[in-house]
Amino acid sequence: MSDVKSAPTQEITADMWKEVDEIIRNHRNKPGALIPVLEECQYVCGYLPMEVQERISRGLKIPESTIYGVVTFYSFFTMVPRGRNLIRICLGTACYVRGGKANLKFIQDELGIDIGETTDDLRFSLDSVRCLGACGLAPVMVINEDTHGLLKKDHILDILEQYK
Repeated sequence: MSDVKSAPTQEITADMWKEVDEIIRNHRNKPGALIPVLEECQYVCGYLPMEVQERISRGLKIPESTIYGVVTFYSFFTMVPRGRNLIRICLGTACYVRGGKANLKFIQDELGIDIGETTDDLRFSLDSVRCLGACGLAPVMVINEDTHGLLKKDHILDILEQYK
């Protein structure tokens, strides 16, 4: 039996496909359309799986490899569904030396996901960052737009419970 965790799936519905096609139509033949199309399609679908990238490729007449390169280059884009709540753990110097790495490990163990992954119930996605600009509050974790500083492992579960 394999321990490899598969990415959670989120179906692209017929209504989403209609919106994707409309976005492509609205940007077709416009210079520099790729990034706005990717942004809008990700907003509609929640992520950019290969099927969506292929549809954009055909619609904008841009090679799939170019689209894939853009999607994988920019951290804003994701090819796997993101959770409703994005957890970002700071691993900058101040946070790291004050326990950021241990907090990250604790969250990974509790949620059963690694950096860049999403829980099966699509509740949380986990990322690490090099600095959140809150060094005085180190170690820091940001969930969505909420900053949680002076973070201790024994408070993490209480904090996560606030996010459904």
